[in-house]
Amino acid sequence: MSILSPDALQRICDDHVRLADALAQPGLAPEQFRKMSKQYAEAEVLASAAHEYLGLLREKADLEALLNDADMREMARGELRVIDEKIPSLGEKLRRLLLPKDVDDDKNVILEVRAGTGGDEAALFAGTLFDMYRRYAQHKGWQFEVMSVSESDLKGLKEASASITGTDVFAWLKFESGVHRVQRVPQTEASGRVHTSAATVAVLPEAEEVDVKVEDKDLKIDTYRSSGAGGQHVNTTDSAVRITHMPTGVVVECQDERSQIKNRARAMKILRARLYERERAMREQARATARKSQVGSGDRSERIRTYNFPQSRVTDHRVNVTLYKIDEILAGEGLDDIIQPLIAADEAERLAEMEAAGT
Repeated sequence: MSILSPDALQRICDDHVRLADALAQPGLAPEQFRKMSKQYAEAEVLASAAHEYLGLLREKADLEALLNDADMREMARGELRVIDEKIPSLGEKLRRLLLPKDVDDDKNVILEVRAGTGGDEAALFAGTLFDMYRRYAQHKGWQFEVMSVSESDLKGLKEASASITGTDVFAWLKFESGVHRVQRVPQTEASGRVHTSAATVAVLPEAEEVDVKVEDKDLKIDTYRSSGAGGQHVNTTDSAVRITHMPTGVVVECQDERSQIKNRARAMKILRARLYERERAMREQARATARKSQVGSGDRSERIRTYNFPQSRVTDHRVNVTLYKIDEILAGEGLDDIIQPLIAADEAERLAEMEAAGT
């Protein structure tokens, strides 16, 4: 059965009515009411489009019947042309509304950026990427909180992490995970030759305690003296925290805060995100075995994008998008022009899957 068949669309309308009736029942617990209210609001958009589409189909059938009437034929043809123009665009809207939503799309994220191959230049580029995402967050109206930073000798970044909070953060950033390659003349290169180096980006959906269960018995927690900036304080207080999740071997360190309690809280936040991402990656791997992903798995070992400074060019290799405005992209406001084609490609692929399955 087609996903846009009258029977399928009528079921959507009927389900929406049943949800409205359930929401009107007295005695609902506050948490249950909030959950159902959110479901109703999301279903209302889909049901409204389905109702409109069914109305167009009925109107089209009525007008086609009038084509046999000599007196009404011309009027019917004119109105049919109008309806035939509306149906494809409304059908496309319905298909997109019917796409299963990524359950993590509305989550906040933990962003991790690390220098890759290329020595000092890779560390400088990691800093450039970290700043790009900071500016992009500002452009989107999100909150960007630096969680940990490890600087290189030339003020680049060996690695850094940040918490980004706002509306649909993961939905916009989830395709940023992977290897970002840079081609430019290093600051340390006197001969002016273009070098290639890289940095890795990981975008992890922020996990709550209900999303991933971490047992205290599975944790090894070490404290030590911070090795970063901080003056005399870092030499006298064991404020830095290292947490090892024994079953998986995942290790998180945090030393930026002066308080051991705050460092532990940040480390646990990152740990939960990494463990949740492991589970998500296993789900995505199972999905990928069924078909080759057009956008990519988000594996941070996969080269996804090249930033060429001499040509002011940025190329995303997954969707073959090339833009000659590197400064605007690194400033944040131009990054949407790369992210939107990635989202569109993912939607198109999932639409094709859904149509082929007939669900």
